Amino acid sequence: MDATTNTEYDLIIVGAGPAGLTAALYAGRSMLRTLVLEAGMPGGELLKTEIIEDYPGFEHIDGWDLAQRFEAHARKFGAAFRTGVTVTAIRKGRDGIFDVETDDGERVRAPTVIVTSGGTPVRLGVPGEVEYAGKGVSYCAICDGAFFKGHTIAVVGGGDAAVEESDFLTRYADKVYLIHRRGELRASKILQQRLFSNPKIEVIWDSVATEIQGDAQGLVHNLRLQNLKSLEQRDLAVTGVFIFIGFRPNTGIVEAHVDHDDMGYLLTDANMETSLAGLFAAGDVRAQLTRQVTTAAGDGTTAAIAAEKYLSARRSTPPGLEPEIIATGGYAV
Repeated sequence: MDATTNTEYDLIIVGAGPAGLTAALYAGRSMLRTLVLEAGMPGGELLKTEIIEDYPGFEHIDGWDLAQRFEAHARKFGAAFRTGVTVTAIRKGRDGIFDVETDDGERVRAPTVIVTSGGTPVRLGVPGEVEYAGKGVSYCAICDGAFFKGHTIAVVGGGDAAVEESDFLTRYADKVYLIHRRGELRASKILQQRLFSNPKIEVIWDSVATEIQGDAQGLVHNLRLQNLKSLEQRDLAVTGVFIFIGFRPNTGIVEAHVDHDDMGYLLTDANMETSLAGLFAAGDVRAQLTRQVTTAAGDGTTAAIAAEKYLSARRSTPPGLEPEIIATGGYAV
C-alpha cells in the first residue's frame, strides 16, 4: 500500500469499454496500480457491434475480437479486472481519496478515478415497452437479431445506430420497417446510402410509435403508429421492435456536484479531468462532438496520462491541498 494514501490502488477505472480498456493499458504502462470495474464483460459497446470498419489499421474487424484484443493488451501491462460488479457510488472523502462502492457491498479506494461508464438506452416510454422487453422489444440488434429469422420487424430511430442496425437486421428478418419521427434521417450519408439501397428496408416517415401490443403468448405482434402530420393512426404487424433513439450517460453514480451539460454528460478539461479534482471522465460518458471507438480510445489515453501526472503532483502537495493545474495542461510538481 502507498504510505501517502493508504490505498491498495492508485487508480480505479469504472467501465471496461474502449475508453476504460485504453486507460487501463496506459495506466499499466505508467506503473500505476490499476483496478477496472465492469458490470458485464470487457468491451462495452464493442460487444454490440458485429463489424467495425472505421478503427485505424483494421478495415474490417469483429467487435468481439477487437474487445478481446483491447482487454488482453491492458492485462499484459498489469491492470486488474473485476467483472460482474456494478458500481453504485463514487464519493470523495475529506482526505482526498475516492470511495468506490459496488452492488456486492465492497468498497475500494484510490486517489484517482476515471469514469468510463457509458450510457443506458433511452426508452420510448410507450405502453407495452416494458411488458414486452425481451419478448420482442430489444435495444441490441447484435444480441437479439438472430431470434427474428424470417420475421417482419420494426426499428425506431433515425440516427447512425438505428440506420446501421436496420441494415444489419436484414440478415435475419425478411422485412424491416424503420420508423422515424422526421422527414429526413440524422444518420451519416454513407449509412443512409446502404439503407436506401437495401430492398428489405422500408422507411415510415414523420411517425412515432404509440403502443407495442402482444399476442396471447405474451409476445410482440403489433406496433401502433401515429403520423405526426396527418395525426392518422395505423397498425404495423411486427414480431419485434428494436429501439435506437439514444442513450443517457451513466453519471448518477458520482455522489457530488460535477459540472455537466443539459443531457447529463460530464464536462472535462483538455486533460479529461472533471470539475472534481482527481475525477476524470472518458468515452461516451463525456460531453463531446462524436462518440466513436477512436475518440473513446483517445480519451482513455489522455485520462490515464493525466491521472498519473495528478498522482505525481499529489505526492509533493501539502496535505489538504489539491495539485495545481498549470497553463501547459499539466500539474505543478
